[in-house]
Amino acid sequence: MMAHPGVSTANDNTSSPAFFTLVGIPGLEDAHIWISIPFCLMYIVALLGNSLLIFTIITERSLHEPMYVFLCMLAVADLLLSSSSVPKTLSIFWSLSKQISFEGCLTQLFILHFVSVVESGILVAMAFDRYVAICNPLRYTVILTRSVTGKMGAAAVARGFCFIFPVISLLKRLPYCGHNVMPHTYCEHMGVARLACADIRVNIWLGIVVIFLSAGLDTIFIVVSYALILRTIARLPSRGAHMKVLNTCGSHICVIFMFYTPAYFSFLTHRFGHHVPRYLLILLANLYVIIPPMLNPIVYGMKTKEIQARVVQMFPHVRAQH
Repeated sequence: MMAHPGVSTANDNTSSPAFFTLVGIPGLEDAHIWISIPFCLMYIVALLGNSLLIFTIITERSLHEPMYVFLCMLAVADLLLSSSSVPKTLSIFWSLSKQISFEGCLTQLFILHFVSVVESGILVAMAFDRYVAICNPLRYTVILTRSVTGKMGAAAVARGFCFIFPVISLLKRLPYCGHNVMPHTYCEHMGVARLACADIRVNIWLGIVVIFLSAGLDTIFIVVSYALILRTIARLPSRGAHMKVLNTCGSHICVIFMFYTPAYFSFLTHRFGHHVPRYLLILLANLYVIIPPMLNPIVYGMKTKEIQARVVQMFPHVRAQH
């Protein structure tokens, strides 16, 4: 019997495709070149901004505090998130390569979902850092030691691996019956699962459980942290003190909204927005992996005086203009 094109063995009912074909944004194929321009520019900004942020924090001893260590972790996560998807997306937009091997697809999928869970954990760690700094400032250095900071980062990584590894295992076991054309610009869990010629209810429920145990619980923890912070702020005597404390949380709040808003919107529209155009869902999924990585270093660079001061020292011409 002749094997189906793109299938690794002769048994189409049990084999995995040798490769997937990513078609890009369905319905907007003619506009791929134009869409690629802002995507390319945003990716360059994300690369430069996060690299500069990491370099600044690593080289400046005064920034070796928990808040900036978590920020450095966030910048690394943003680089991984954008770099695991955007280059392949651009190659599709530019018609350079629309194929990705089955193993490469699962690797990309793992990195994307793993980094998303890790990044959510880092945002929780940053919320805890702000809670301790504002609600229990006298014990800040005792509670958030270098060891504790490292363990929190390691816990975020370990949790991400434990949540996403079962997803990959399930996808590898599914039969695909030669289906290998994916209406997307990168590999993501349900996009791959829907190509299978088998019952994928387990995949659907696993996806929901992972979302709830990561982003869902993390959001609850962050909301509780900021509720306690607001209660502490309300007890401060002067309005000036209120604004000073709120300003220290401003960057983190902006980053939280930039990360969770598109994530929740994408999740809800995929599950319940059956009348939402397919191209809009794919476009939103692409913005999710590029907008936060691009804006995070800009937000922290603009709102954090210590980082501003260090960058000005590094670039004398910026100092002159400043």
